[in-house]
Amino acid sequence: MTTFNFKIVNPANNKQETGTVDASGEAQAIDTLTSRGFQIISLKEVSMRGGSSQVINFMSRVNVKDLVAFSRQFAVMVGASVPVVEALKILSNQAVKPKMRHVVAEISDEVDSGGTLSGSLAKHPELFSNFYISVVKSGEQSGKLDEALDYIADEMEKDYDMNSKIKGAMIYPVFVTLLMVAIGFMMMIFVVPRMTAIVVETGGELPLATQIMIAISSFLTHYWWLIAVLIILIVLSLRFYLKTSQGRNQFDFWILKLPIFGRLLQMIYLVRFTRSMNTLVLGGVNISSSLRVAGEVVNNLYYQKVIEDTIAEVQGGNSICTVFVRTKEIPSMVSQMMLVGEKTGKLDVALEKVTGFYNREITSMLANLMSLIEPSLMVAMGVGVGVMVAAILLPMYNVVSQL
Repeated sequence: MTTFNFKIVNPANNKQETGTVDASGEAQAIDTLTSRGFQIISLKEVSMRGGSSQVINFMSRVNVKDLVAFSRQFAVMVGASVPVVEALKILSNQAVKPKMRHVVAEISDEVDSGGTLSGSLAKHPELFSNFYISVVKSGEQSGKLDEALDYIADEMEKDYDMNSKIKGAMIYPVFVTLLMVAIGFMMMIFVVPRMTAIVVETGGELPLATQIMIAISSFLTHYWWLIAVLIILIVLSLRFYLKTSQGRNQFDFWILKLPIFGRLLQMIYLVRFTRSMNTLVLGGVNISSSLRVAGEVVNNLYYQKVIEDTIAEVQGGNSICTVFVRTKEIPSMVSQMMLVGEKTGKLDVALEKVTGFYNREITSMLANLMSLIEPSLMVAMGVGVGVMVAAILLPMYNVVSQL
């Protein structure tokens, strides 16, 4: 991540403001700021000198756990009638990470100068998402800031737990697959050539499997560098392609079509949407704004386009489910539940039910995938080893049988 200093015009108060934003590049920094509605005046990368500065920056990076802890502690103090400015000063002083301490101190000064809490948070988009700011704003307006902060912490923890569960389920198969590839590569380069040399010296006719293995081993031994170059070029090309608007759009659409995993990703994106939408609706945020913020949380351009079309329909006086109903990548259950919730005035309840249902579906699907992936990897490993052993031993057996 790279830190950028920015100078923008905030349309909320039509004033110039400065701050910092962390992003993977200048394009992402611009997208982050413009998504807030800010008009960018200048954007400059903060120069980092020496590896130690980068290590310190990495170690002080604020993560989800830090934001959850901040929200919990803030909610407790506000609920205990501690003034917001005083609570922020306390949280700033006790923050462990320099980045968090600096940002909270700036927010405290801004609020102390007469600014709103949500407006002050919006000046730090590198830490506080639109979702976070919208819920805080609704809490300010309703006088239930402590409840809003607690609710944010709950939702962030749920999202973190879901992401951790998914990553945890994928670590084992990815690790085993990479290990299998690495061992196979090493075998082909260092072990197989020596063993096949003995087979070739016998002078017998080599089976097709042995000929193929010798050809692969010879290619890997002499042209391993070409494979490394091709892998690097493919990775760089893919990264460049995904940074383009067309590439990201196509990628976000086609991953939804993947066998098995496409269904899992659909459920993950839908849970992000329904959970965020539910939180915002409960907080009193209007439907259009709730849809816009929830769309950003989804982080999939295909679904974001669907949600943008939905916002246009809602603003035109149509049902929230008009676009959802005709979108194949959204299960009919989601659109029907939202339609019932809209008609009965209990959209938040419908969204909560949908979120709970798909959360359970994700957990069940991950468990099923793990139970299938493990034996599949073992079978693939056994087949690979069996073919390799057979390709080496079969010609030896033929020679011995001819004696």
